[in-house]
Amino acid sequence: MTFSALTIAVIALVALAILLIGLWAYGTANRLDRLHVRSDLSWQALDSALARRAVVVRAIAVDLPAAEAKPLAALADHAERADRGDREVAENTLSSAVSTVDITRVRPQLVAELADAEARVLIARRFHNDAVRDTLALRTRRPVRWLHLGGTAALPTYFEITERAAGDRAHGPVADATRTSSRVVLLDSAGRVLLLRGHDPSVPDVHFWFTIGGAVEKGESLRAAAVREVREETGLAVGEDDLRGPMWRRVAVFNWCGRLIRSEELFYALRTEEFEPHHDGFTELEQQAVTAYRWCGPQEMRELAEAGETVYPEQLPELLDEAAAVADGVRDVEVRSVH
Repeated sequence: MTFSALTIAVIALVALAILLIGLWAYGTANRLDRLHVRSDLSWQALDSALARRAVVVRAIAVDLPAAEAKPLAALADHAERADRGDREVAENTLSSAVSTVDITRVRPQLVAELADAEARVLIARRFHNDAVRDTLALRTRRPVRWLHLGGTAALPTYFEITERAAGDRAHGPVADATRTSSRVVLLDSAGRVLLLRGHDPSVPDVHFWFTIGGAVEKGESLRAAAVREVREETGLAVGEDDLRGPMWRRVAVFNWCGRLIRSEELFYALRTEEFEPHHDGFTELEQQAVTAYRWCGPQEMRELAEAGETVYPEQLPELLDEAAAVADGVRDVEVRSVH
């Protein structure tokens, strides 16, 4: 029995198609497995952050009158022990109860512990929800469902927890707007960081220096925002996997164009060679507000501060070695607060 050239070509094409589909299915299944592992690990991190918050809340309850302390401690116990399906409701109930506590009656160190614990919960929740979103986006595609590439693994679920409003916290100014920002400590081979010089357009005589970065847009992950900001503010194209972190968290309250802004900033580290940045991606307002770039070492940053031009974060000269270790992968990443 002989085959014509056309038949052989058709068989070859079919075989090639099957091979390509098989390779795609294998790669997609592996990617799904990694995404499920990521969502599982992110949930474990969130669970640990929630458990730490419960411990801090029970410690705060000790400082309160018995009538307030017992219900608060009971809610913390219930939230910590709740099943996964009931955890979200229990944790939000605890958040509501904590928001009613008059923190002026609580020891300052416990107030700081609570603020740090809540910050870690919100960061962990954000990473978990990012992992869930990425997993569901791939898992729910029709070819993936038709071929059952997700196996029997349960679909991961989002976890939403309410952040206490600014007015519920310690007495102080209430921000007109709040935002989350991704920032990048961009280091060259000599360990210098790329800084931008800017000013509030409404206060043109006061200048300051800051790292690359900006606000996270709706539906955007922290890493995606960081990559976009690096491209827009410097012209440098990097991938999300190039970033290390986040390593630091900074909460800043500042005036900008007559509005009081509360910004939660998460910092990544990235090592690159020195280059000449450009700001083709700047908006018209950013072009007015940003006046210069500069690669700076610790001493140069201290000199800028002494000259009256503050560098943010203010601890940056002392933090550069840590950022370099994170960027080079020789230090484990753990988010901590900076000023």
